[in-house]
Amino acid sequence: MNPIRVSTPTAQGANVAEILIIDDHPGDRYIMAEALMGAGYQIRQANEGAKGLALCRERLPALVVTDIVMAVKDGIETIRELRRLAPNIPILAVSGTEHADLYLNAVSLLGADAALSKPFCFDELVQAVAQLLNPSAHRFSGGKLAYMREAASIRTPAY
Repeated sequence: MNPIRVSTPTAQGANVAEILIIDDHPGDRYIMAEALMGAGYQIRQANEGAKGLALCRERLPALVVTDIVMAVKDGIETIRELRRLAPNIPILAVSGTEHADLYLNAVSLLGADAALSKPFCFDELVQAVAQLLNPSAHRFSGGKLAYMREAASIRTPAY
C-alpha cells in the first residue's frame, strides 16, 4: 500500500486545515468539534476506528484526533493503520478511561504524536492541534498534553 501525503493549509486561510475526530462517545465528539470549529478548523467525525479510516482513505485530513478505547475498532488499531496509510499525519490520542495514562503511554509506541487525558478544556485541545499542525510556530505552556515523539526513548515502529 502506498502512503498518502498530507496536504497542509495555506497561511492565508484559503485552505483551512481539516481535522478528523474519531470517538465513540457522541458528547465527546460534539465538544471537540465545537472547540475546533470555533478555532477555525473544518471537522469530520467518525464514531469508531474503521469508519475513521474509511474517511481517511476518501480524503486525508491534516490531523486526526482519536479516542483510544472504542468498541468496534479501538484507537490503538486505528493509529497503527493510520501510520501505514499516512506515516506523516499528526495524530493526537485522547482517553478518559480509568487507566488513561497507561493507554496514552502505549499509543506513543504505536505512533501517536501527542496525547491528552480527558477531561481537558477547549484551550488545551485547540493548542495541542495548533502545535501539531505547526510545531515551530507554537509552544505548549503546560497542562495534560504529552508529546510522544520528543522522548528519545520512544520510537515509532517501522512497518
